Formats: sequence, structure tokens, C-alpha cells
Amino acid sequence: MIADKDIGIRAVQEFLGDDALPDRISSGSNNEHYVLLEEPEFEMAVSHLAANKFVLISLFCCEGFFKNAAHTLFYVFERRTSILVLVRGVNGRATSIASIYPSASWFERECRDGFGVEFEGAFDTRRLFLHETYPDGFHPLKKAFRNAPIVTKETVDPVDEYPFREVSGEGVYQVPVGPVHAGIIEPGHFRFSVIGETIFNLEVRMFYKHRGIEKLAEGKSPRDCIRIAEAVSGDESVANATAFCMAVEHISQIQVPERAWYLRTILLELERICSHLGDQAGMLVDVAFPLGANQFSVLREECFRESDRLTSSRFLREMICIGGLSRDVSRTQLDELTSFVHQMRKRYKIGLKIVLSTASVIDRFAPTGVIRHALLRPLNITGPAARASGGKVDVRLNHPYGIYDQFVPKPQRLRDGDVLSRFTIKASEIIDSLDLIERLIATIPEGDVRSDAPIRDGYTLALIESARGQNLCWVWIKDGAIERYKVRTASFGNWLAIEHAVQGNIVPDFPVINKSLNLSYAGTDL
Repeated sequence: MIADKDIGIRAVQEFLGDDALPDRISSGSNNEHYVLLEEPEFEMAVSHLAANKFVLISLFCCEGFFKNAAHTLFYVFERRTSILVLVRGVNGRATSIASIYPSASWFERECRDGFGVEFEGAFDTRRLFLHETYPDGFHPLKKAFRNAPIVTKETVDPVDEYPFREVSGEGVYQVPVGPVHAGIIEPGHFRFSVIGETIFNLEVRMFYKHRGIEKLAEGKSPRDCIRIAEAVSGDESVANATAFCMAVEHISQIQVPERAWYLRTILLELERICSHLGDQAGMLVDVAFPLGANQFSVLREECFRESDRLTSSRFLREMICIGGLSRDVSRTQLDELTSFVHQMRKRYKIGLKIVLSTASVIDRFAPTGVIRHALLRPLNITGPAARASGGKVDVRLNHPYGIYDQFVPKPQRLRDGDVLSRFTIKASEIIDSLDLIERLIATIPEGDVRSDAPIRDGYTLALIESARGQNLCWVWIKDGAIERYKVRTASFGNWLAIEHAVQGNIVPDFPVINKSLNLSYAGTDL
């Protein structure tokens, strides 16, 4: 019998047949399966996977993977616990699959901007991270490109300006917001089409701060890339660094000590708590309820201070390393963390009770900003945003890593999909994370916190559940150096959800809808 994790193999067998399979498939270091497909059969294979409810969770490009193809495209599909990667060699052109998988649109535009691959039949051919001022023919992820100052266009021809979707009709007007905002947040543009106060269309444009993270990693040693992984998104430092290290560890068959995984898990859950507290405080600020917002902001600040006490970093940096942790955490520090968690749980529940018993807050939260369940698969929406709309995806459960198979989280699921549901889901996850940290500290074993072993060549995919949802990275090590480091955070997919969540709402509700998702600009603009 084929195991649940091998659903992808069964789907390929149904399409290719048993005889063709052995020479076309290989396994990655993390139990993902790679299937090489010829161009004529590719689109039929994608349609077959769509019919079998596989979700496209990533699409990325490489140069130099195959000698007989200028580019290699990797299409990563997921269904339950199965990960299937379709591999396609192309020479500058490929057919688009965005009409089958809408989530492919941003991925394809990213491949075109970075590598110059054109996708025939794509319904959206606009630039993604290369804005109008970048020179034509500029593709910064190509191997031929070297990091250097970029000469941008001094003036932009109106014909080349970004063509936002045009919505016309009697009484329609547009409200442009950003990319520069009144606060300290990063740049992003929101183009609303409105009648009266009601929003009936929103277009999001990100990528004003493309930093070249993936290009920066090329040629560096894997250990030097940990700091790059931490910088993908500041408040997901532990998640992204852990995912990167997991990939290298799988490739190199490095066994992480058990104590290190306990401590890694404590840091991952502490990072989740800090993120959710900031989201909840922001949501309450946006509905003018400072009494609740201040309580959660104070708790978040105390969590940051606790993080600093444990690791000498408010954002828990420079702790995760290949093979485990860079240093141990003492028993005294863990006992103090237990005391902090115990007191925080009490204070958090008091603040939560105040918020959920305040009618004016509930009136603004429900039923505002609904994300329909039907959108989860087509757009690959993950994390609390998905679980608030009935989604089941949680990497800690679907693809357990570390010790999550022993300490199983208990994520709540709701179906309304509105701001109140997202607030409630995050509240449940904060309490669950606090409980999990206590259990981990109570049972943590003694021992080493790092395994030192040589790093090998190879490639693999790693998934992790960040506070915002499913993050993934693909690492290819060649001759001891990083040949390709591809990152996709949960924000990359979840940004598209907000375009749907605001429809039918009024403009003043946009801030709280936006904050209920709290997506990362930096984590999208790599």
C-alpha cells in the first residue's frame, strides 16, 4: 500500500504509468519527490494534479541544473503530507499554468523578472519586482549578473508605467495608498476602487524594496548564509534560519541533538507569541480600543525582553546554527522562563476576556474582511488566515519537523474567515504556544546542543510553520557553497488574500483587515 506521504507518487503513476516512473523520479533529502517531465506532457500533468486537489505551493527557477537546458523550473505541489516537485527544463520560454493554478501568476512573474523566462499564455505579464526605473533586459538572478551599483532610468516613459487594473463606471473613484506610508512600515501600494465608501476592487503592488537576498547567498558557505536567512523577515528570524539549517542538515545527514531541538522549538514558539501579540495589539489600535491594545503591547514588550535575556537578542538572532544551536540555555534561565510563561498566561487571559466582552470591538471585527474557504487552495493561503477560514494546513502537523511529532500542537479552526476569527485563532495559538513551552521546559533532556559534521553537496526542500503560516526554502549546495537559495514566505501567497478580503467592506475597515493578516513586506520583497 502506498503511504499517505506518497500520494504524489501515486498521482504520477496514474499519469505516466509504472514503466516510465523509475527513470523519471528521484527523492530529495527531505522526502520530497522530484519528477522530470518532458514539455509535451507537462500541462497535462499539471491538470491531473489540479484534478487530484494538489496545491501549488512554490515555483522557482535555476540556471545550470541541467546541462542541456538554459533554465530549470521547479513546481512544488502539496497534498496532505505529500510533496511532489515537477521538474521542467526550458530554454527561455515556457507555457504558463496560471489559468490552472492562479497562485502561479506571481511565481511566473518573479521567474521572468529574475531570469528572463517568458511564460506563454500568462494572463498577467506585468513586472513584479523590477519596477519601471530598472533598465530593460535587466535580470538580477542570472548567473552572469554580479552585485554592483545599478544604473536606473532617470525618467520613465508614461507608456512604460505600471498599468493598474482599470475599473470604470458611474460613481467609481480610486483611492491610492502608499507606497510611502505615514508610519514606519515598509513600502507597499494599495489601489482601491470605491463607490461611496464601499470597496469593490483592490490591487496590491509590493516589491519596492527588492534586496537581492537570494543572489546575495550565491557562492557563500552554508554557515555564512544563516545570517542571510535571519534577515529575510525580521520577526521570522528563528523560523527562516531553522528552515535553512534543516535543509542543510538533511542534505548533509547531520543529526541534531535532542536538547537542541527542544530549545529550537521553545524559540520558535516564543517568536510566534511575540508576532501574534503584535498583531492583536495593532488590530485593537485600528478599532480605537487602547485599553486592550496597551495590555497586549506591554506583554509583547516583556516577551521581547525575555527573548533578549535568553539569547541576547530581542529577535532571537544568532542562536540557530547548522547542527543545532550556537550556545546552550541554562537551567536557571529555563526556570525563569517557566515563571514568566505562568504569569503571562494569567495576564493574557484577563486582557483577552476584556476584549472579547467589549461589544464595540466585536462589532468592528465581525463580519469584517472575510476570506472565503474556496480561495485557500487556489491562492495557497496558509497560517492563521487559513485556519480562520476552515483550512487544515499547519506544517507542524502535516510535515512534522524536530520534535513536533512528540509535542503535537493543537491549532484551532474556525470557518467564518473574518477579522474576529483571525483574532480568535491567534489568541488560541498564543495560549497553545505558552502551554507547549511549559511542557518542553519540564521535559527537556540534558546533553549537547550542536553536532559538528562536514557539509555535503546536494539539494532539498524544507518547510516550516512561521507565525504567518507556511514558509519554505530550497537549498542547493555545490562544491561546498550555496548554488541556489530560494525562499518563499507565507506572506508571498497571503498578500493576494487581502484583495478578496476587503471587497464589500468600507475603506475605514482596511487597516484592521490588513493588520489581522499582518503580512511581511520584507518577507515578500526578497
